[in-house]
Amino acid sequence: MLVLSRKKNESIVINDDITIVVVEIRGDKVRLGVDAPKEIPVHRNEVYEAIQRNRQGADEKQAREAEAAE
Repeated sequence: MLVLSRKKNESIVINDDITIVVVEIRGDKVRLGVDAPKEIPVHRNEVYEAIQRNRQGADEKQAREAEAAE
C-alpha cells in the first residue's frame, strides 16, 4: 500500500484521469473530493461492499433458478 501525506487543497492523481483532493480536515475526519470519469464508479467502501453482497446474492439466486429449471 502506498501511503501519502497531503494537506488541505493538495491532491493525488491516479492513472491520468482520477484526481483526489483533500477538501477539508476537521479533527479526525478528512473530506476528500474525487474527480473521475463518469464510467468509473466511485463508492465509499461500505457502499461498495453492500453492492458486492447484493451482486453475489443475485448471482446465487440465478444459479439456483437455473439449476431448478434443469
